[in-house]
Amino acid sequence: MRIVNLEEIKSVLPHINLVEEIERGFAAYSKGDVVVPPVGEMHFDVPPGDVHIKYGYIKNDDVYVIKIASGFSRNSDLGLPGGNGMMLIFNQKTGQPLAVLKDESYLTDVRTAVAGAICAKHLAPKNVKKIGIIGTGVQGKMQLNYLNGIIDCESAIVWGRSKISLLKYQSNMKDSGYEITTTIDMDHIIDQCQLIITCTASEVPLIHRVKPGTHITAMGSDTMTKQELASSILSQADLVVADSRSQCELRGEIHQAIKNGFTMNDVVEIGEIIYGKCNGRKNDDEITIADLTGVAVQDIQISKAVLNYL
Repeated sequence: MRIVNLEEIKSVLPHINLVEEIERGFAAYSKGDVVVPPVGEMHFDVPPGDVHIKYGYIKNDDVYVIKIASGFSRNSDLGLPGGNGMMLIFNQKTGQPLAVLKDESYLTDVRTAVAGAICAKHLAPKNVKKIGIIGTGVQGKMQLNYLNGIIDCESAIVWGRSKISLLKYQSNMKDSGYEITTTIDMDHIIDQCQLIITCTASEVPLIHRVKPGTHITAMGSDTMTKQELASSILSQADLVVADSRSQCELRGEIHQAIKNGFTMNDVVEIGEIIYGKCNGRKNDDEITIADLTGVAVQDIQISKAVLNYL
């Protein structure tokens, strides 16, 4: 069994077309070619944290994958990273362990950011003048970085809860290639940005209105309690897209909106758009919403790609 550390993993990723790999995974999932059991999870109150266990396999593939990823928001007080974890790869025919990718949750962060780029590729309006980022954490940075080459826009507005976090964000992203302005006023994002990505762990809605011609990718709400968008926004949208219909019924923005009368009738999966079963955005006046809760097929695809390159 091979044990691969984070440094090796990071050295491999630039050589892999991650968008194509994860697009293939989403398409296979929506075609019914992927077995993904319900998410395993543990929640902790003191200190606050959660652990997600996501696992599954693509039918007739060579491997199956089990991913363990944790998030403990107060780790920064201890000088520790907020996220950690690993991906375990097994032979699908024999159950033999093949590799442990000691990614410290980095691959989870990357595949999440890549999923955001995929949604922007298929759902964002053609003319994006400004990108809005809600949140100043790891995903707030990575989501913007992975839009490079996907969206023809070099201007971003970033919302944060404090001026200190926004100053730190600007400093960390000074070489990103984007012209970044910051705000603590959500209206600046809503009124000026045609592509908005929400990247927080909020349990109360942060966005309460949306303008025509906007696409929002909501990726922070991956549990039964988190929520970044008011439920009325999903009801107002022309198109609501899930990474997994079954999973989004149980967690994330769609789960929260169902409590307030939203129905799953017209929800499509991003994989269905990728392989052509369903249409994505039809025109630049539509409001589109993507609800990303994180599907194990993303972990399968990125871990396979890393192992195959090594």
